[in-house]
Amino acid sequence: MPLLADACGRKLNTYLPDYVVFDLETTGTSCYSDAVVEISAVKVKGGSVVDEFTTLVNPERHIPGFVVGIHGISDDMVKDSPCFREALSDFLDFAGDEVFVGHNIQSFDLKFLYRDAQNYWGKTIGNDYIDTLSFARKVLKGLDHYR
Repeated sequence: MPLLADACGRKLNTYLPDYVVFDLETTGTSCYSDAVVEISAVKVKGGSVVDEFTTLVNPERHIPGFVVGIHGISDDMVKDSPCFREALSDFLDFAGDEVFVGHNIQSFDLKFLYRDAQNYWGKTIGNDYIDTLSFARKVLKGLDHYR
């Protein structure tokens, strides 16, 4: 079983003018056994998008059909894409020390980043983060789900 690092950055609950919004698409929902197939991000400075990052990722395994039905990314689409080690390095260079922002990143996306940065380089990722899921639960009470 791969090493799963604990959260390394602090969870923030405040507005910041500079941050990186990101999202991962994966082969499934387990940060222990599934792999990333896409990383997409935008860099925001002073409240304006100033840069974008996106890459498909070859997960070096089959993407199940039901998952393709969710995000639309197939084996054929990723076969010539970089592996996650290369894609993660590029993403971390793009993000720098900026605060990460995303929906459900504390329980999902960050776990993939933490796990693989630790496994590949013995590195911890120290970026603070804002998870919009906690805001959604406070503001949009009573929903069946907050996806």
